[in-house]
Amino acid sequence: QVQLVESGGGLVQAGGSLRLSCAASGRTFSTKAMGWFRQAPGKERECVAAISWIGAKTYYADSVKGRFAISRDNAKNTVYLQMNSLKPEDTAVYYCAAGRGAIATMRIYEYDYWGQGTQVTVSS
Repeated sequence: QVQLVESGGGLVQAGGSLRLSCAASGRTFSTKAMGWFRQAPGKERECVAAISWIGAKTYYADSVKGRFAISRDNAKNTVYLQMNSLKPEDTAVYYCAAGRGAIATMRIYEYDYWGQGTQVTVSS
């Protein structure tokens, strides 16, 4: 069982930065791939970044490549999403999720545990 709590969302102007954090409880965190997803109103939830259990492999959605960076600190049971050069189209609720296995994946059905989400709003 893994419980996830996101933080760090907020309102930012276009071009600004935010850093999201996701604190996990449970002893199996370090063995699981982690992902950051987002869902905008009227749109499907999409994966923006994923990271393998030890952080050696990362994946990004094309829309955020070069702007977002996912990282993790297994000693702190925390995964991060650094978001730079934010755009209004990045506005969404952002969720972190723990994967079923250790290999990084952007497939939503590979994730079993979800946080409650944190709102990110980018103004133009």
